[in-house]
Amino acid sequence: MISQRFSIGPVGEEIAMMQWGERGKPPALLVHGTGFVADVWDEVARELASTYTVYALDRRGHGASHKPGTYHFLDFAEDICRVIDALGLRDVYGIGHSAGATDLLLATRLLPGRFTRLFVMEPTIMDPRAARSEALSEESLLQVQGALRRRAEFDSADAVFERYRTSPTFAEWTETSLWAYVRHGFVPLDDGRVRLCCTPEIEAAMLRPIYEAMTQVYVGDARGNPFTALAEIDCPVRVTTAAKSWPVYKEMAARAVALIPRVGTLVFEGAGHCVAQEVPAAVVEAVREFAR
Repeated sequence: MISQRFSIGPVGEEIAMMQWGERGKPPALLVHGTGFVADVWDEVARELASTYTVYALDRRGHGASHKPGTYHFLDFAEDICRVIDALGLRDVYGIGHSAGATDLLLATRLLPGRFTRLFVMEPTIMDPRAARSEALSEESLLQVQGALRRRAEFDSADAVFERYRTSPTFAEWTETSLWAYVRHGFVPLDDGRVRLCCTPEIEAAMLRPIYEAMTQVYVGDARGNPFTALAEIDCPVRVTTAAKSWPVYKEMAARAVALIPRVGTLVFEGAGHCVAQEVPAAVVEAVREFAR
């Protein structure tokens, strides 16, 4: 299996990329969720590479990509457009998870006609037609601020793996997926220790608009509220949920289904929110089935 790393964009604005398989096949673009890296798709990507040229990126603020400090939904969507334009991709099969799924949904509107279909796992969605709350609740603010208490440095990659293996977030991940995150989601320091690439401060900055969307508070930025564009998506979309994930993810998926014109649904039984890292074979099967 051929896989390679590269980046697009000028110095200071790099988007780090992974590619699995040879060019010349239909392109599939995989986009991870908040806090992770392109490499967590490895098990899914290696299977799909028999049919597709598979690409994945480190979203801004993550991994080896740029960390500019602006993390609104349209910032991420515009990065997807940069990748597609730089690589000259057409008829793209977009496959995304959580906030990364949202990136693809919004990019589809920015680049009409460039996607053939989207497979989105529990996207972060607000319904712009529904009544909005005035501000984030205290509970939501505590969740955002909780990211700042996340441990950023460890003695070694082995220490990270041992710590995360027992964490509820990662307990059901495959060993391959977890090692991919540990090896590429952390940067080695001069003293031999390792540090998160997506620092607690960066993650907290990303989480604020996410929680605003979850709780129907998000109003957008100077470019407006991007979620109004979901009604104009011009390709088939499959929205999936996972039986063991939190109710809010299912609620946001229902919002997506209500907004997107050509949409179908799927439930992954026996899996949680990070379904591609928990049951990658089931995701590959579902992705291929949707393509048929």
